[in-house]
Parts: sequence; C-alpha cells; structure tokens
Amino acid sequence: MCGLHIVRDMIDQWHVRRSLDSESAATLVHTFVTSRIDQCNAVLARATKFVTDTLQRVMNAAARVIIDTRKFDHGLMQILHDDLHWLDVADRVTYKLGVIMHRCLHGKALQYLVDCCTPVTDVVGRQHLWSATQQLMVVPRHRLSTIGCRAFAVHGPMVWNSLPNDLRAQQDYESFRQGLKTWLFSRY
Repeated sequence: MCGLHIVRDMIDQWHVRRSLDSESAATLVHTFVTSRIDQCNAVLARATKFVTDTLQRVMNAAARVIIDTRKFDHGLMQILHDDLHWLDVADRVTYKLGVIMHRCLHGKALQYLVDCCTPVTDVVGRQHLWSATQQLMVVPRHRLSTIGCRAFAVHGPMVWNSLPNDLRAQQDYESFRQGLKTWLFSRY
C-alpha cells in the first residue's frame, strides 16, 4: 500500500505535482499505484463492495494526480475511461480472470490453473448439449457461498461463461485481450 501513501501525499502537496509533467506523473502513478492494484487483483473476485470501493478511490486519486484536478472536480469517471483508458476495479478483476481463463484454455497458463478449467465438451454426457457448442466451461459446485464462489475454479469459469460468444471463440491472445477490454468499456 506504499502507492496509496504516495498518492495521498502528492494530492496533499500540489507543489510536487506542479513540478512534474503529465508523462512523469503517469509513470510515477503507474509504478506505485496501478501496478500494485493489478498485481494480485484476481484474488478480489467477488470481493465486497467496500473493498472494491476502497481501491476505486485509490484509482480515482491516482487519476487526479495524472490529470492534475482537484478532489471535487466533475467528470473524473469520464476522464478515467475516455482519456486514461482505465477500467474500474471490479472490471479489472473481470479482465484479469478472463485473460487467465483464455490462457488456461490454450495451454499457456500454469498447470494447476489449467486443471481448474473443464470445458463442457470434456464432461461425459454433455458433449451433445447446446453449451458444448458455445465453448462454455463447467462451473463446479461450491459449499460456502462466502468463500467458495471466490475461488478461481468457480469464478473463472463464471466470468468466461458470461463473455459474448464471439469473444470466447477468439483464438489469438492479443485479439482476445483487446476485444475483452473493448467489451468491458462498452458496458459503461
């Protein structure tokens, strides 16, 4: 959380921000804030709104440092999405899980993650179902509604199954990433 303290200090001391150009401020924010938020954000799957809102406030503060605006200036979310091309925290988690699922399905992820992903076509008795033709994943049952649904083995397939058909059919990794981010932005 070192990045949070740096952002707060920079906002409190605007003279530091005034000495930086936009590119330097963006580099500083990316180094200390966004990279830390993105580092392990897959564990935030199905996290409480309190947790995601706290991280969203950190992202908003980081955006204000880059754009050089005050706390109560209007239009921050539009700047976040349109100018900086940043997803909200909850959508960053969805993006990360979608990318990991794509890598798992194409054998480019770690084996223990690949083992958590079972296509419907691999389940005996389901090969002829409609879901088998849609490249859907099996969502395993879980016992605990608080923790079980947050596991990658459960939430990863849930995210994958929620994606549009054309996006799930994408074979190329870069095309998939771009398409996923575009789809997430289209929901704003």
